Amino acid sequence: MAYEGWIDLRSDTVTRPTPAMRRAMYEAEVADDTYDGDPTVKRLQELAAEKTGTERALLVASGTMGNLLGFLVNTNAGQEAILGDISHQFLWEMAGFARVAQVAAHIVPFHNGWMDAGEIEAAVRLPFREATSTALVCVEDPTNTGGGLVISPEHLGKIYEVARRHNLRMHMDGARFFNAVVASRRPARDFTQYLDTMSFCLSKGLGCPFGAMFCGKDERVERALALRQMLGGGMRQAGIMAAAGIYALEHNIERMAEDHANAKRLAAGIVKLFGECLDPPQVETNMFFVDVAKLGVSGAQLSDHLKSQRILVFPGEKRVRFTTHLDVTSEDIDATLKALARLRRAA
Repeated sequence: MAYEGWIDLRSDTVTRPTPAMRRAMYEAEVADDTYDGDPTVKRLQELAAEKTGTERALLVASGTMGNLLGFLVNTNAGQEAILGDISHQFLWEMAGFARVAQVAAHIVPFHNGWMDAGEIEAAVRLPFREATSTALVCVEDPTNTGGGLVISPEHLGKIYEVARRHNLRMHMDGARFFNAVVASRRPARDFTQYLDTMSFCLSKGLGCPFGAMFCGKDERVERALALRQMLGGGMRQAGIMAAAGIYALEHNIERMAEDHANAKRLAAGIVKLFGECLDPPQVETNMFFVDVAKLGVSGAQLSDHLKSQRILVFPGEKRVRFTTHLDVTSEDIDATLKALARLRRAA
């Protein structure tokens, strides 16, 4: 179903390419990427490595594919990876780490994304004849289920110290990585210096219709290039899609601050209407969750009411997620708050 003319706050994946991005795609120079290499893909990969402060980058179909490559290049079959109990990699990626990479998951509390370094160290299995060994720690920044909270470079550094002490590698699910960079006002390298590999999405706040980037140490990305083919990720004239990524990295990073400001204003307005249903200081990027129990309505009632006003949110039984993005304007925030005020009066 197309929601033309609606206010869509479900996710930043619903963004549509702008006319300028479409023009860049139309004019892209292309070639077969699996033969001679597509020149536009090459430029995107070089730009992504530069923007993230990593050695090398590879275009992949999705963040989920990038995260799966993180397991494949950093572990051997039968080893173990440490994951947050409500991380995206554990909950929403079809257990690819187990089914494809043949890696076991050792789960630790996610604490809204702030995985505790001490709990990670307690979860590390040392090599033993009758047991598997830990090979990888997976982090997420910013967090999804944590409502877009940014995990600071300093905290990543604490996890890195544990990883290096036990000869473990680190992979970051950085689906919305540049939201963390913009919100924290820190260089990307402050985060990525602690990582062996990472994945970030082009198709979320950056506004592209497709794709993600797998980045990291050169030898890891070289291995990922071959494994991408195994996953069905070899591409032909991919420059058409890569051109969208180049445009996004050149034009759509700094503008994420607008999305963050809209999210903060929306969150503050909801608290003004309904009271302490969320913690405004924790709204750091472009998303947050509302505790519907404190609204006096159910998640379905909230979602249905907003839908009747041509506004879409990501529904949940106990929490409802609001996400801003480049297709959400300041006027859309005003309209959403007015719709919520009508719900407040009715309740």
